[in-house]
Amino acid sequence: MRAFAYILRETWSSVMAAAVTSIVLDTPAADFRLPATDGKTYSLADVAGEKASVIVFICNHCPYVIAVIDRLVADARLLLAEGIGFAAICSNDAKAYPEDSFEKMRRFAEKHKFPFPYLHDESQKVAHAYDAVCTPDFFGFDRHLKLKYRGRLDEGRTSPPPAGARRELLDAMRLIARTGHAPDHQIPSIGCSIKWKTNS
Repeated sequence: MRAFAYILRETWSSVMAAAVTSIVLDTPAADFRLPATDGKTYSLADVAGEKASVIVFICNHCPYVIAVIDRLVADARLLLAEGIGFAAICSNDAKAYPEDSFEKMRRFAEKHKFPFPYLHDESQKVAHAYDAVCTPDFFGFDRHLKLKYRGRLDEGRTSPPPAGARRELLDAMRLIARTGHAPDHQIPSIGCSIKWKTNS
C-alpha cells in the first residue's frame, strides 16, 4: 500500500497553517449513517456506486469550495451517470461557523443543484474516521470500497484552472471504475482546514 504526505495550507487566513497526515491507499471506506439536506438518511451503501464511489468533505463558506463547487457538481453528474456513486459531507463545527449550519447546507445544495446527497456529520465522527483534513477533501474508492484516490478535483484553487487543464478527479475515477487501479500520480487537494469542535 502506498502512503502520501498530505499538506494543507490556509491561505485565506491571516495566519498560515499546515497539517500533515499519512494517507494510505487500499484502506476500506468507513461506514456511516448521516442525515442529508433532502430530508433522508444515507449509509455508505446507499451512496456507493456499482463501479466506484467518491466521498468528498466540503462546507458552505470555504473559498476553496466556493471556487470549485460548480465544476465539482458538473463532474459529479458525469460520474453518477457512469455508475460511480458520489456524496458530499459537511463536518464543520456549525456553532463556531454558522455559515455551515444544516439549514445553510440546504440552501447551498439547492443553489448549486447538487445531484448527490449532502450529508451532515454533526458529531464529526465520520471526518475523523476518514482522516479528513480540509475542504474540499476527496476520497475515491473502487467497487470494493477500497481507497484508490486521494487527489484533487483539478488545478484550480481559488481561481479557475488554466485552459486545457486535466479534470483529475474525473479521469482518476473513470480509470478506477474501468480497471480497479489507482492513478500513479496524485496531487493532494488544498483548502481550508476542517473546523473541529474544541472537544473533538
